[in-house]
Amino acid sequence: MTQTAYTLAEKNRYDKLSADETLKLLSTSQDGLSDEEAEQRLKKFGKNAVEQEKENPILKLLKKFWAPVPWMLEITAAITVLIGKLIDTYIIVSLLVFNSFISYIQESKADDAVKLLNERIRVNARVARNGKWKQLPAWELVPGDIVYVRMGDIVPADLKIISGEVSVDQSALTGESVPVKRTANEQVYSGSILNRGEANCVVIATGANTLFGRTAELVKSAKSESHLEKLILGIVKYLAILDIVLVLGLVVFSLIYDVPLAEVIPFSLVVLIASIPVALPATFTVATAYGAIDLSKKGALVTKLSAVEDAATMDAICFDKTGTLTQNKLTLSDPIPFGVSKDELVTYALLASNESSMDSIDLAIIEYGKINNFNTTRYSIKKFMPFDPTTKRTECIVQSEGKEMMVAKGAPQVIAEMFGQGDSAGIMQKVRDLAKRGYRSIGVGLSSDGKKTFCGIIPLHDSPRPDSAELVKKLKSLGLRTRMITGDSTPIALEISREVGIGEKICKLPDIKEGKGNVEECDAFAEVFPEDKFYLVKALQKMGHVTGMTGDGVNDAPALKQAEVGIAVSSATDVAKASASIVLTHQGLQDIVSAVEDGRRIFQRMLTYTLNKIIKTIQVVIFLTVSFFVFRFFVTTPFDIILLIFANDFVTMSIATDNVRFSNNPEKWNIRSLLGSSLSLALLIVVESFIILIVGLRMGLNNSEINTFIFDMLVFSGLFTVYMVRERGRVWSSMPGKWLLVATSADIIFITIISWLGILVTPIAIQDVVIALGLTFASMIVIDQVKNIVFNHYGL
Repeated sequence: MTQTAYTLAEKNRYDKLSADETLKLLSTSQDGLSDEEAEQRLKKFGKNAVEQEKENPILKLLKKFWAPVPWMLEITAAITVLIGKLIDTYIIVSLLVFNSFISYIQESKADDAVKLLNERIRVNARVARNGKWKQLPAWELVPGDIVYVRMGDIVPADLKIISGEVSVDQSALTGESVPVKRTANEQVYSGSILNRGEANCVVIATGANTLFGRTAELVKSAKSESHLEKLILGIVKYLAILDIVLVLGLVVFSLIYDVPLAEVIPFSLVVLIASIPVALPATFTVATAYGAIDLSKKGALVTKLSAVEDAATMDAICFDKTGTLTQNKLTLSDPIPFGVSKDELVTYALLASNESSMDSIDLAIIEYGKINNFNTTRYSIKKFMPFDPTTKRTECIVQSEGKEMMVAKGAPQVIAEMFGQGDSAGIMQKVRDLAKRGYRSIGVGLSSDGKKTFCGIIPLHDSPRPDSAELVKKLKSLGLRTRMITGDSTPIALEISREVGIGEKICKLPDIKEGKGNVEECDAFAEVFPEDKFYLVKALQKMGHVTGMTGDGVNDAPALKQAEVGIAVSSATDVAKASASIVLTHQGLQDIVSAVEDGRRIFQRMLTYTLNKIIKTIQVVIFLTVSFFVFRFFVTTPFDIILLIFANDFVTMSIATDNVRFSNNPEKWNIRSLLGSSLSLALLIVVESFIILIVGLRMGLNNSEINTFIFDMLVFSGLFTVYMVRERGRVWSSMPGKWLLVATSADIIFITIISWLGILVTPIAIQDVVIALGLTFASMIVIDQVKNIVFNHYGL
């Protein structure tokens, strides 16, 4: 059994230790460990990899059949078997299998994300063992090993530098947009990439105990809640209470008035089946699948269907800064000349830059030169001296028109001292002012004819994407609270947050944890690590927010997985994409707006379906039960109720493609509002049903014909209820979707034909069918006038 190499508290201790003290603490030396000692430590601390728990895929799938929603379907299937309705059993079991497979596929995504994290650090390392250097697979590294790293390497473990200096790109890990310099006694983290330099280091953490490894562990543990399951269980609970009360009433009534239980029990069981929303999970899946297909055409690939519905209810969204709101590359802002013109300043900076170095600063200066058509062909470079970490500058000797000069570019304080001629204080004050605004400064100096000139400052920063500000503005107009999360410093966070319009309240997580602030009040969070992003998302969820997270790096993966709506941008790492529930396939961020708007459209369709299902259940259960109490016979048969379920579900499934308008505010499932409004409208429809029943009896229809007449009324009432509740205004305020109209027409024609010809039901005259249709339609128009008052009262 492996042990933890060091806790987070011990990590902070390593931060404070020198390299020599670290070597002593880890009982090692610069000659490295012996093979025997390394083997012992490997047994103690485990492999330098994130271990995955392997689960039998069959058992994993079977677990999907053991949860509240599957239980509901399984109980319903058992009831259908008991009463001999095997066709219903097959349909319900099919729905159960369909939902379970969807859930199984979704959960497998977490395993994919962890696999990608492991693949990223599957590299070789140069290790000192027994006093000799050798190449070993990185998974064999243990705390105390001495390793050598150089430019181009992926850092194989968390390391403390013993000697040397390196430039490290850790943007995918910590979110810092600018490569950072690390020298002796400082640390570099597993998964980072070395841009420049070389160093001898000691391994201080491996596997799950590295910063990278803790990210993988968080990805494994992250899990967003299922709002759909809560909704379904809430609806079923209240409908079940109503059903049980009425069924018990039926049984008691039948015992008092000597009605045979053989008639009551089958009828009661069928009513129970009718009231359980067995098709609700599948209908939600179909609706969100349609939405996912539409979103993929717009540039948003949905990898977790529930994210479409969650996008509708999302009221808070967090943006990673680097690579999401910004372009994750340095760009040159307005140059600040001192002793020369602006064009001369840029020209000299270009001369001291080398594209082949792939240095982010050089590339930013060269790109600026290309965009603005700078021409340096009149200069010939005689000698180029690349950036030296010791002198902190780049130098070159150039010649133009027979005149030789030296150009230097580097740290402003160094260039100012070399060329400032007494104005170093003023130069450095400008640099500090730029730093407060989030800019990194590069100084440029010129030496010609014995004269030294500080040419000026080149301000660089990771600029926002062109569409970031517009996106934030649009999301705010849709009622979402936007927040930014970054590993960068507070000044950089403030500058970007201002630029994109998020806000100016910048917080640090340690202050929040110490009670010095509230997550709710913050617009942006600075100096954040991966576990902090995960913590922030969970904190917002605990406050009741449905939370979105947008990111691109390994460091964003746990938060992307934890959020209800995890969005990876098109340039994201494979790890981030595997952890996200939506992956943008186009450059830019505007597809996030499409996800929110389409999610809200789908929510409206599902709200229509849910309202219709609850209303119909309450109507059927109350009407059939009370009518039995009043008239002492069942006004429709158990078989008619089963046929009613299929006739109505045929139409309600087409709601998934209905034309709807999206709301300008986040949606929210409110079971009390759903039940309150549904009960109010259902009771009105029950009154309508009794009026139509009395009309049928006055028409002289016998009991069997009444069964068909009421069956027709219940089918037509179900159809018109869909049209009434799909529109929050008047029923005629918007045009229904094509497939809803087709399905409704087909249903009316089908019911008319079977009722007239007596197929599966007792035949009645065609005019009786028309009367049932006309009365139901007229009732809908009347009830629609009351509907607006009910919906407004319950906030729908």
